[in-house]
Amino acid sequence: MYKSILPTLLCLCLLSPPVVADSPSEGQPAPAFRLQDQGGTWHELGDYQGQWLVLYFYPKDFTPGCTTEACTFRDDIFKFRSQNIALLGVSMDDVESHQKFAEEYSLPFPLLADDDGEVSRIYGTYLGIGGGVGIAKRQTFLIDPDGLLVKHYPKVDPDVHSAQVMADLNVLMVAD
Repeated sequence: MYKSILPTLLCLCLLSPPVVADSPSEGQPAPAFRLQDQGGTWHELGDYQGQWLVLYFYPKDFTPGCTTEACTFRDDIFKFRSQNIALLGVSMDDVESHQKFAEEYSLPFPLLADDDGEVSRIYGTYLGIGGGVGIAKRQTFLIDPDGLLVKHYPKVDPDVHSAQVMADLNVLMVAD
């Protein structure tokens, strides 16, 4: 019996619409997370209490858009650091992939490995592409020093995103 329905179940998994969860709303506390970076160091949301945090999600190491986005953040890192703004990249790649990506492009900020997609799910960036496979959608969240989510970018242009984030942070930090 199971052999006869297996092809049907497989087709349903592959043809089902992508799974997308809702993102947390601006003004809410940012969802907690605990993930390892490319060097094996653990990072938690609470580690960034008292400073602004840019938490950016991206689909895949070494892909053109993701490389562009990471490199523009890299090129602007001193602007972020001079204002005590932390920057974290998150994708569903593993620690080893992040290590290679960070080394290849001299990325001076942590890339967090969300291997199982749990954090991508709680931030609403998980995109199931069928067959139990998923990626993180390219989205960014700005989190204030009190841990509140103050800005969400559901659509991101990798070429100009770093500059857009910095401009918005400059406004938000003055208002704070």
